[in-house]
Amino acid sequence: MKKLILLSTLLLSNFYLSAQTEKNTSEIQQITETLMHYIEGTANGEPERLRTAFHPDFNLYTVTEEDSLRIRSGEQYIANVKKGEKTNRIGRIISIDYEKDAAIAKAEIVIPKWRIFTDYFLLLKYEGSWKIVHKSYTWRAYPKD
Repeated sequence: MKKLILLSTLLLSNFYLSAQTEKNTSEIQQITETLMHYIEGTANGEPERLRTAFHPDFNLYTVTEEDSLRIRSGEQYIANVKKGEKTNRIGRIISIDYEKDAAIAKAEIVIPKWRIFTDYFLLLKYEGSWKIVHKSYTWRAYPKD
């Protein structure tokens, strides 16, 4: 009887872990898709993809070279992306962490021969999809050869 209870417990816990892993993978995939809308939308001149990724009240934050806070609205940012105009930006997602309906993510955007940006995102899931609600970023000079 003990063996049967132990076997049942192991099987049920394995099913629970499998279900949790599938759910986690699905959420990570959805967050990744949102981040890729941002990365590819800016690289390929697709402002509508940015609108898909960003919450309408989204803002960007950085510190200027004069050590003051610079805040731009998402609409200003999207307006600078010209439809169909490809750029030489190369982006990659470095990390994603989430709990329930809140996530943080880190990405690196390389603009060869100019700058390397590090972007930090706050995302929230509401109405069934993940949206970037905040972006803070910094940059460093692209290394000289």
